[in-house]
Amino acid sequence: MAANAPRKILVTSALPYANGPLHLGHMLEQVQTDIWVRFQRSRGHDCLYVCADDAHGTAIMLAAEKLGISPEQHIESMRERHIHDSSGFLIDFANFYSTHTEENRKWSEDIYGRLKANNHIASRTITQAFDPEKELFLADRFIKGTCPRCKAEDQYGDNCESCGATYSPSDLIDPVSAISGATPVDKESKHLFFKLPEFEAMLKQWLDSDTLQPQVANKLREWTDAGLQEWDISRDAPYFGFEIPGESGKYFYVWLDAPIGYIASFDNYCQRTGHNFDEYIEPGGDTELYHFIGKDIINFHGLFWPAMLHSAGLRTPTAIFAHGFLTVNGTKMSKSRGTFINASTYLEHLDAEYLRYYYAAKLSNSVDDIDLNTDDFIQRVNSDVVGKVVNIASRCAGFLRKGFDNTLSPECAEPQLLADFIAAGDNIAALYEQREFNKAIREIIALADRANQYIDDKKPWVLVKEEGQKAEVHAVCSVGINLFRVLMTYLKPVLPAMAAKSEAFLNISLDWTALESPLVNHTLSKFKPLIQRIDPKQVEAMVDASKPAEQNTPTAAQRPVTQTKSDDDMQQAETIEFDDFAKVDLRIAKITAADHVEGADKLLQLTLDLGELGSRQVFAGIKSAYQPEDLVGKHTVVVANLAPRKMRFGVSEGMVLAAGPGGENIYLLEPHDGATPGMKVK
Repeated sequence: MAANAPRKILVTSALPYANGPLHLGHMLEQVQTDIWVRFQRSRGHDCLYVCADDAHGTAIMLAAEKLGISPEQHIESMRERHIHDSSGFLIDFANFYSTHTEENRKWSEDIYGRLKANNHIASRTITQAFDPEKELFLADRFIKGTCPRCKAEDQYGDNCESCGATYSPSDLIDPVSAISGATPVDKESKHLFFKLPEFEAMLKQWLDSDTLQPQVANKLREWTDAGLQEWDISRDAPYFGFEIPGESGKYFYVWLDAPIGYIASFDNYCQRTGHNFDEYIEPGGDTELYHFIGKDIINFHGLFWPAMLHSAGLRTPTAIFAHGFLTVNGTKMSKSRGTFINASTYLEHLDAEYLRYYYAAKLSNSVDDIDLNTDDFIQRVNSDVVGKVVNIASRCAGFLRKGFDNTLSPECAEPQLLADFIAAGDNIAALYEQREFNKAIREIIALADRANQYIDDKKPWVLVKEEGQKAEVHAVCSVGINLFRVLMTYLKPVLPAMAAKSEAFLNISLDWTALESPLVNHTLSKFKPLIQRIDPKQVEAMVDASKPAEQNTPTAAQRPVTQTKSDDDMQQAETIEFDDFAKVDLRIAKITAADHVEGADKLLQLTLDLGELGSRQVFAGIKSAYQPEDLVGKHTVVVANLAPRKMRFGVSEGMVLAAGPGGENIYLLEPHDGATPGMKVK
């Protein structure tokens, strides 16, 4: 299990644009990157993850103007929101910076100066659409009109969303500026270009290397096969960005300084920490550089960026990893359906680790799109994480606490089983390395199934009732805890918060390189819930909150009192007479047996002793707060004259009384000392 010699790795993900909040599509990329970075660290490597906000461009200038603030205020406000949301999803940046910084200005000017000195910059006059009212040149997306083919109105200047036609803005019928509504006019301006065609041979060799995924390399060959064109790297004032040295009124196009933002963010990190900057940026070293991006920006990262770096004499990436788009319930994210979900909206309703796990279970090293199916999301997280992985620890912890003072057995009773789990780590590590996260998760959950089967076969809940089987119960549960430790070590890159809770319970650090030594004679802390099941109502509320306000359907908190009665609504609730309440027969009951209910997320099956009233079977929705073994022997209060209720799991012959807001905070009513089964409660 020992890792190879430590590697020095620098990792980036695409810079989110500082003109809007992060959504779940952004989080797909950041989670994918973060898992890979955390995995590298777990193997003992020096792996740094830097990123930044992409803070320049006309769109940001116009948005700030509309808000009545400066562009600097707008991008700083957005950067704070981005950092907050990324932190909420447990993204562990070494540095999150901005492209509107002195470091990025310095590096943009430096790289441009190198390109110009190498005669890789050209200039020529071009004609563009110009807004005479706003007095600025218009990019295609800022021009609207009628499609020249299908005559659909209100279409953008480069393509028709109705019929799919592509064209130039001059082809539009009745074009107008999307900014002011004025009719654009043609105007000439000098622009600067990067001589991309001069790097054709270099780029063809680059595309034939293993730097890019095969699908990405094939797509980029369409560009080289068609003949590369010079790349326009300048924009005219007014423009929010860096002015080009020696070129009055000319600014670096946002896509020139955006990837340079990777270098600038790392430069800032190294200034703060003293980390060696040059060995990651200069060519010829033993460091590694990886970019995680979406497939929609591969031309910038796979052609323009490496050519610029090559001309500037800087190292090119070790590899570029592209992923597909995110769809929700099989379709493109949609605000009207409530499936265009902002990161902050998700975090208001659900635990970030639910989505981290689901993304990991779906992500591969291809550029295929990823679908977030909300029903599958609920089922997979509840089944895999809660029902399989957490279940191992929760089943064993109760026996160890009650019978063995939270201490594991003096030796491992199943050394071969544990060795099999540890040996599986090499393949799981290889899958993580290759970004085949979905396959790694399948391997881990298969091990979890095997661990649960071992516990089911041994049946410690049966053994504990048999004479002379105490040592066997101790051995079985200790093995279960050791298997849980291995599984959580493998899942730590995906579920870091749950791993931290597991480390507190196990009283160890989950270290991939230290698994060979089992935990024996080891004291555990008291087991606490590691993660809760997803309630479908939480997902429903998130979807509702993501719809436009006029489309929102009532959430549980919004529904009328006739549907849901909160504490604040009780004064409006339907009342009953005292004589009705007096009919309720409350009795003391002793819990003589408690078991899980197969196929039920919330229920436990309780066998109750009511003294002279005999024994009763009751199904209670308290599974999120109690383990069955912790309930046996307790006294509680039960409604003894409730009519039997037939459920699909059996007949429930009463109701135990509990209080609390739900989840792990459910508390059975426990009578005073000396209460006996069957005693009336008044």
